[in-house]
Amino acid sequence: LEVIIEKDSVSLRLELPLEAAVGFERAPKTDKEKSALAASDKALKDGVALWQLTSTAQCTLQSAQVETPFLAHTSEAKTSAAGQKAPESHADIEASYVFHCAKPASLKGLETTLFRSFKRLYRLEAQRIGPNGQGAGRLTAKQPMLAW
Repeated sequence: LEVIIEKDSVSLRLELPLEAAVGFERAPKTDKEKSALAASDKALKDGVALWQLTSTAQCTLQSAQVETPFLAHTSEAKTSAAGQKAPESHADIEASYVFHCAKPASLKGLETTLFRSFKRLYRLEAQRIGPNGQGAGRLTAKQPMLAW
């Protein structure tokens, strides 16, 4: 997770291993796997439910974008220039969120509900940069808050 604070906006960039979201890192093979992929995409698009910024900062979600591998073309297989199937590789879901804060000076941290939605996710490495410097932290189900 990258947290970028600029003036009155907060940008979050999340890279989540597909395996942590749905339990596999390949194109879904069954209807159950297809449903799991679609459900994870839907959950990640709900930025208001996933991210709670300091309430006194009065932040509102401006945009949420999620790129989920294999979602749009579940039956297509990637092929190499030679026409052979490309080897299976690591796949990540990439998401970005932008919040606008009416009172950015009150912004002291964020909390996430990611661990409730994605039980296979056990930690999230976070980096933050903003007007008050930079920092890093590790979020877990027991410690889902990043403070600064």
